[in-house]
Amino acid sequence: MLVEQIRQRYLETLERMEKAAQRTGRDPRQVQLIVVTKAQPLEVVQAAIQAGAQALGENYPEEGVMKIQSLPEAKRVQWHMIGHLQRRKAELVIQHFDFFHALDSLRLAQRLSRLAQEAGRILPTLLEFNVSGEASKFGWPAWEEAAWPNLWPEIEAVLTLPGLAIQGVMAMPPLFENPEEVRPYFRRLRRLFETLSQRFPQAEWRHLSMGTSADYEIAIEEGATMVRVGQAILGPRPPKQESK
Repeated sequence: MLVEQIRQRYLETLERMEKAAQRTGRDPRQVQLIVVTKAQPLEVVQAAIQAGAQALGENYPEEGVMKIQSLPEAKRVQWHMIGHLQRRKAELVIQHFDFFHALDSLRLAQRLSRLAQEAGRILPTLLEFNVSGEASKFGWPAWEEAAWPNLWPEIEAVLTLPGLAIQGVMAMPPLFENPEEVRPYFRRLRRLFETLSQRFPQAEWRHLSMGTSADYEIAIEEGATMVRVGQAILGPRPPKQESK
């Protein structure tokens, strides 16, 4: 049965997360598992909730909203928007999502701030950084540590905006066959997180969102407080249907 298969993989993932935390003397309760439901059909998302998932991550706002509105169980879980967000779709995040991981520009922050104020809410948000220099990755440019101070004026402007609660940082490092190769990128993001915590103590720097199905154990060893795991729990995503 689908629910039982997902529950088994979900519990196995939690067990591996716990061991990774213990290897570095961390409390496993400090790490939250976000089950990534991107491109998964409704029945799989429903089974994930029934299997015990408490937080689900979506990459595309329209797809996430469709699932939130279609599933009776949707209100039982937190919904995290973890993918790149176009400004014209910001209202969908304000209206439907509990947490936003991928704030990557001042202009997007300003729009989210205005919409959040109009909606009378505060959106928990993470700042996304590009720690690898890959052109395919979004986020403030942070692959050269000597250039970090160039980012401070814009980060400071984001932190002053009402309606947003900046709670940490997020990155999507490169994908390697050997997970050990990603460790330096996780370490760079953690150093940036610590630098930001010291430079801007007015914000509540709580979360380090990094690590996916391929490397979440390494991410936890390097300090992650949120890991985003999809296919290791839910199985492969269905192939995209070709339009006729």
